[in-house]
Amino acid sequence: MTIAAPLDKAFLEDALVNVFAEWVRLLELRLLEARPGEVVLALPVTPRHVHAGNVMSGQTLMAAADTAMVLAVMSQLGEFRPMTTVQMNTSFLRPVAAGAGSARITATVLRMGRSLVFGEVHIHTHDEKRGEAVLAAHATTTYALL
Repeated sequence: MTIAAPLDKAFLEDALVNVFAEWVRLLELRLLEARPGEVVLALPVTPRHVHAGNVMSGQTLMAAADTAMVLAVMSQLGEFRPMTTVQMNTSFLRPVAAGAGSARITATVLRMGRSLVFGEVHIHTHDEKRGEAVLAAHATTTYALL
């Protein structure tokens, strides 16, 4: 297991702009919290990511989850290393409504080996009826470090 250097949030914020494909910036992800092996992002619910059913598209949620997990791996490593998604299994538990404001994405490294990293992502949305955050999607991931 790699021991991460002291975490510099500016390093992860810079990665959101300079590491990922240009279209990922259209997600408008914001870094809320970070510690070695875990990041929390806000994903604004914007019209470009809401489909005809008046909810955020699953493709947007999966892209945001994938991005969050890469940042979590970077936070554990203390640097960017080329990596690729090997597997991502996502369960959608409830919709993220068009008026939700934003979704909260928490990505956690579960195990980091020499060449594979296993992680988990939770996406929460605000439930108006309950007046609290509820789990909207859950993903498990595997990444190969290149």
